[in-house]
Amino acid sequence: MGSDISKNRKREGATAQRRFSHGLLSNMGVHIAHRLGHSAVFSQPDGPDSRLSIPKLLLPPEDSAETSDTEKKTPALISVFLPEFPHRTFPGQEHFQILGFIAKGSFGPIVKVKDVLKEKIYAVKVLPKSEILKRGALEQSKEEVIIQRQLKHPYIHNLQECWQTKRHLFIMCDYCDTGDLYTYWLLKGQFGEDEVRLFAAELGSALGFLHDLGIMHRDVKMENILLSDKGHPRLSDFGLSRRLTRGGRAFTICGTIQYMAPEVLSGGPYNHAADWWSLGIMLFSLVTGEFPVPAEPDHSTMLSKVRQFPYILPQTFSSALILLLTELLCKNPVNRLRNLDCYKMQAFFRGTSFDSQILQKMPVGFILELRTHPDWTAKATRGLSLEYFDNFDCDKILHSPTTPSELSPTLATMDLN
Repeated sequence: MGSDISKNRKREGATAQRRFSHGLLSNMGVHIAHRLGHSAVFSQPDGPDSRLSIPKLLLPPEDSAETSDTEKKTPALISVFLPEFPHRTFPGQEHFQILGFIAKGSFGPIVKVKDVLKEKIYAVKVLPKSEILKRGALEQSKEEVIIQRQLKHPYIHNLQECWQTKRHLFIMCDYCDTGDLYTYWLLKGQFGEDEVRLFAAELGSALGFLHDLGIMHRDVKMENILLSDKGHPRLSDFGLSRRLTRGGRAFTICGTIQYMAPEVLSGGPYNHAADWWSLGIMLFSLVTGEFPVPAEPDHSTMLSKVRQFPYILPQTFSSALILLLTELLCKNPVNRLRNLDCYKMQAFFRGTSFDSQILQKMPVGFILELRTHPDWTAKATRGLSLEYFDNFDCDKILHSPTTPSELSPTLATMDLN
């Protein structure tokens, strides 16, 4: 199959290469040195895709006693730069119950909360402003919520609310307890063509919708495909997304290295066609059980391997699937299959409906069966230690005041189970 990595080796390296998502929210961009396989921003060149540089201003004297050295550098007027996040405190226990932790994000924790009034469960991403500024991710954080507010689609994960306190940003989304696609791939090993066809149709529809709005996702991968209670996909994590004007191009090398298109790895220019390459890598991996090219520690080495690798599927697969993946994994983005209309016309989808109302009526049986697998929890957590969460000061973080004189309410002990 053209790959020099075994399934066993891939499984053993999953903990080191993958971030813990537990089927809920995924992390935002993180430097490649942090952990291979994470979303990463490799470079931030001057130009249309650069990050905003914020001057380091000190907090007011009355607030300095409560903060660490890093937090003291947080601009007192940071709300001026973040009008997209309205000011308020984290809701009290009479409104929100903190049920537990979901994941350790790149900037901070992701927690599971229950809205008592609505009787609904949500996932809340907690982003310390000091970390946002230190990593130059202010514009990235703003872009994430600006983009997600536009998106209402059956195969896209919904943003519910966002807000800020004095020291933190909060992004609240729907909670998906069925998990993410990567967990089920670890459990199943590889998927059949009929199983892949459903995901391919639904995710292709999601990409077509995004691209019609001029939005690139830039981090399409299994960990960012959450699953509904019926097993249907929801594209999530818009932390690296980018809006492009018609004919626009991007240059930042970002995403998850195994999924990056060659034009992204080379530093651009690139456009929406890069998302279709990432979808092709995902479908290739689903049907074969392994990535076509193992991850490398730097984008230059990865680019060399991607350029040399022949993306050819074994002849045991149908000619229609081989044709689809060959067109998605075309190394020249000009010739790549890169729009939904042409995608729908592929022989692989002959007789397949792209109507979301029809598709979502039927539960995805093999996903729901795997959800009851005894190893599901172990695969979903992927070896993450709870030591980080044992030291999590929920009172300080979730209830950081909006003004220095505001008192932080106390939360009950959190249930880590």
